[in-house]
Amino acid sequence: MIVDIIGVPLDLGASRRGVDMGPSAVRYAGLKAELNNLGIDSKDLGNIEVPLLESIEENNNTRTKFIKEITAVNSLLSDAVRQSMQRGNFPLVLGGDHSIAAGTILGTQSVRKNIGIIWIDAHGDCNTEETTLSGNLHGMSLAASAGLGVKELTKFKPEEIQYINPEKVVIIGARNLDKEEAELIRRSGITVFSMTDIDMYGMRDVIKKALRIVESDTEGFHLSFDLDALSPDEAPGVGTPVPGGLTYREAHLATEMISTSKKLCSMEFVEVNPILDHRNKTGKLAVSLICSALGKKII
Repeated sequence: MIVDIIGVPLDLGASRRGVDMGPSAVRYAGLKAELNNLGIDSKDLGNIEVPLLESIEENNNTRTKFIKEITAVNSLLSDAVRQSMQRGNFPLVLGGDHSIAAGTILGTQSVRKNIGIIWIDAHGDCNTEETTLSGNLHGMSLAASAGLGVKELTKFKPEEIQYINPEKVVIIGARNLDKEEAELIRRSGITVFSMTDIDMYGMRDVIKKALRIVESDTEGFHLSFDLDALSPDEAPGVGTPVPGGLTYREAHLATEMISTSKKLCSMEFVEVNPILDHRNKTGKLAVSLICSALGKKII
């Protein structure tokens, strides 16, 4: 297996600057060397071209901020993911904010069809232009990928490619959902394992249930991992930190269990913000979780 590393230095989908430096932080933390130590061949394809905020004319759409620019980036990203998979490789996408998920998910869907999604995140990212409180597209990308939200964010999708099936989506680690967003999730058929569920049942049972959902009647599944799923003391350098998240070991158990599935076909790690980090602690954590998801074991 060859892992294609694709950077997306995008921060237009979030209100806090800095996650555009996330791909560099993860690379600087030794990603390629760690993959080599695992015996995994990798090729760094560089970064998707992303416009700078300062180069963009004032955006007056407060409900879907910078949607034109973000959709253009996602179109390029979707093509890069599709081409990687068509070469028989494994696309590993480094964000950037979580609005890039529309590109990675639909790029994967264009090759494997009817994929499942494991979405590890403190947030649901299932807002729409009607329910959003901020207008930031990193909070709308999952809904858009499932055809439940902002259609313009996925207008690059060919008509013959279906939106992802909400019943094959599992959100893990949720602890900060907007009221109307939570209602949309309940209606959609998306499965949510909140931090309360993890506290009650343990990560082992949660991941076992998640894998059953995303592996059943699919051609594969995509892992979307937002580092803010972890507690801020474990991952201080993230775009939108929320107290009470996953521990270091819970996150590693999740990725270690996911690595045992033969149906994992693509993944992304997002929202690393070096400006808020301490000596690249979060970048290093992202590397260790990526390696666990790709099969690194303690012994």
